[in-house]
Amino acid sequence: MKRHILSAAAGLVLSATAGLGLIAGVAVPAQAKGCIKGAIVGGIAGHMAHHGVLGAAGGCAVGHHMAAEKERQKQMDQQQTPHH
Repeated sequence: MKRHILSAAAGLVLSATAGLGLIAGVAVPAQAKGCIKGAIVGGIAGHMAHHGVLGAAGGCAVGHHMAAEKERQKQMDQQQTPHH
């Protein structure tokens, strides 16, 4: 039973991720990194609440935001580091 649920969740997440990719068009690799990771986690969590596609979409948005914030912080750290 548990294996069936995980298999169904994985299939749903892959479908949702592919659908999001089609909706978004061509994604920039930096944007895709956070979106895909977030969509997988969100899709699985959403599937457990019977809203896998909504979970994947929300996870994509959150994952993209977190990846963008991490990239901005990395750039700010590089600018503040004195170069000798």
